[in-house]
Amino acid sequence: MAKNINSSEYTEETMLKLDIFRKCFREWYPVFLHAPHITHLFIYDMFAGSGKDAVGNYGSPLILLQEARGENKQHCKHLYNVGKPIVVFGFNEKIRNKSIELQENIKAEQSACQEHCEYSSCPFINNIHVGAYDFQELIQNEQVNNVLSNRSYGKFVLLDQYGFKQINDEVFLKLINSPKTDFIFFIASSFIRRFKTLNAVTTYFHDNSIIFDESKPKECHRTITDYFRNLIPTDKEYYLHSFTIQKGSNYYGLIFGSNHTLGMEKFLKVCWSEDPLAGESNCNIYNDYEIGSLFYNPTSSNKKQDVSNIVKSKILNKEITSNIEGLKFVLSLGCEPKLFVDIVKELIAQNIVKIDGVFNRTSSNIHRASEYHIVLK
Repeated sequence: MAKNINSSEYTEETMLKLDIFRKCFREWYPVFLHAPHITHLFIYDMFAGSGKDAVGNYGSPLILLQEARGENKQHCKHLYNVGKPIVVFGFNEKIRNKSIELQENIKAEQSACQEHCEYSSCPFINNIHVGAYDFQELIQNEQVNNVLSNRSYGKFVLLDQYGFKQINDEVFLKLINSPKTDFIFFIASSFIRRFKTLNAVTTYFHDNSIIFDESKPKECHRTITDYFRNLIPTDKEYYLHSFTIQKGSNYYGLIFGSNHTLGMEKFLKVCWSEDPLAGESNCNIYNDYEIGSLFYNPTSSNKKQDVSNIVKSKILNKEITSNIEGLKFVLSLGCEPKLFVDIVKELIAQNIVKIDGVFNRTSSNIHRASEYHIVLK
């Protein structure tokens, strides 16, 4: 039986994970809530737990409900006045007693909310569904697959699995091929590294495709992310990013996926707010000078420097010839697009390149950026 993390107080690492879930959903939700062509939003938490820990800290399902209301119920106001999109929650917890407890916690949360609600009806009251299904059966469910494949539906999929066995190649490919679907999943990367040759691991991963650098254990989650990244077809534009969470000598992590640049912009905004040095861990994965140390430089980091060097090389070799190419490339390497704008400004100032077109400093909502071309002098 899986470990029940809800039976005690959440650890610091679990609280960090939940905080990232919260912030990512907070960034994601308004984009789709106000998108004119979206008729429904489906918010799936497929390993939901019981909703609270032993001292009352919120787990992911209650966090999602709380964020869906918004500060001062601003999102409820929008749904009450506009009437769309229809917002549907699907919470799944396979362990029956935890599923029952989750239903009770959701009911109590909704009752407490409605006691102080100024609106005559709740936009979520009939659209919160709690199940107790095996995940592999659920992900193959016809109704779920119809939702995932619908281009008029926005989907946020949270997969906070125990361990690593549930998110296999097939599940990953299904998620990345689902339109208007962003996902986050948790995976115990250290256990894959430690037991990579055992059947318990090779059943789910092709071990010869995962090559760990044993001298760099804290990079094991990045290695797992690269494994999944290599599953993405070469002709498919897709964005993947990871966040490593160290707990003692073990390394776990989150993997984020989006088929749209804006989705990845939102994810990276959250990650860089949690890790201003590299945007990808709680354990100083690039061995930077720490905040507060003598040589700490808030404007630079080893990762930013590494990415800057790669981008400059590609510009000088004419592999990146436009701002659109550069912005997307920086995004794909896990940096916020502003870094590319700073690089171009530097190269212009050094009289190395010039701009063909109108130079702009667009570094957010890059899908709307006006294109210009970069010409070597």
